[in-house]
Amino acid sequence: MNTNKKYNKVGVLMGGMSSEREVSFSSGKNVVEALKEAGYDAFGIELTPDIEKLVKEINEKKPEVIFNALHGKFGEDGCIQGLLDLMQIPYTHSGRLASALAMNKATAKAVYKQAGIPVAKDKIVSKNDILNDNVLPRPYITKPLSDGSSVGVYIFNKDDKKKPFEGEKYPYAENEEILAEEYIPGREMTVAVLDGKALGVLEIKPSVDWYDYTAKYTNGGAVHECPAKMPKEDYEKMMEYAVKAHNALGCRGVSRSDFRYDDTDKSKPARIIILETNTQPGMTSLSLVPDIAKSIGISYPELVSILVETAKCGN
Repeated sequence: MNTNKKYNKVGVLMGGMSSEREVSFSSGKNVVEALKEAGYDAFGIELTPDIEKLVKEINEKKPEVIFNALHGKFGEDGCIQGLLDLMQIPYTHSGRLASALAMNKATAKAVYKQAGIPVAKDKIVSKNDILNDNVLPRPYITKPLSDGSSVGVYIFNKDDKKKPFEGEKYPYAENEEILAEEYIPGREMTVAVLDGKALGVLEIKPSVDWYDYTAKYTNGGAVHECPAKMPKEDYEKMMEYAVKAHNALGCRGVSRSDFRYDDTDKSKPARIIILETNTQPGMTSLSLVPDIAKSIGISYPELVSILVETAKCGN
């Protein structure tokens, strides 16, 4: 039994109904094991569309606190946070408002701009816009407004003469609004922020051209280098931007902001562009936040313990 902490009985919420359901199970199982190692009475709770069943299970098992290991729709967008607020059960990570703001990429970008954090040029487009290539000057990227793990991300290059998805099945929902952004060349970087403090910058070196879902969750899909090799002033600036994003969105606990670092033109200063902020970053064996924490001496059990001990309700 854990006798030195605020909480002892921890329910780890996992699963859900999003495209990241399997990632959530992987995160959740790792978290349960790490919390047990840290001395907590930890157990998994699966989220399904049966919300009545979820409420009943929580009421029967009576966790003192919920570790939210959900990803994507309903788990990361303020929905489950609202339910737990109503039930008055403390939970890890961000509250309702920050979760909703960060989950919608266009809304998050408006917050970044207000905070003075540089963003890529963008445009919200429809199916008709995309199929007619009425988007942005190439190269550009299309992505869903509210999804994670690089799900539904497509790159359209200058040298591709075809219209987007010509001769292919259109991959998005018919009436779904899609975010298009200018493609930023360079390197893939990410920064973890824990309780308002940046832990470090990690560079992601995918074994393929794009750090997609497969690269994120496949052994050998990417190499993580932390701390990232870059000029000190740029390293510090990127951490500053991540903290600004965390605070401007109103995040709590841990967040992870993803960046592009364009140092391809050596005659110009490098360009730092924020892409998005994850309020529920992955906690799998291949995830980025645990790697960044480990690089500064915070073990996985210590990391999840910090999140549990700082859990609370509300925004």
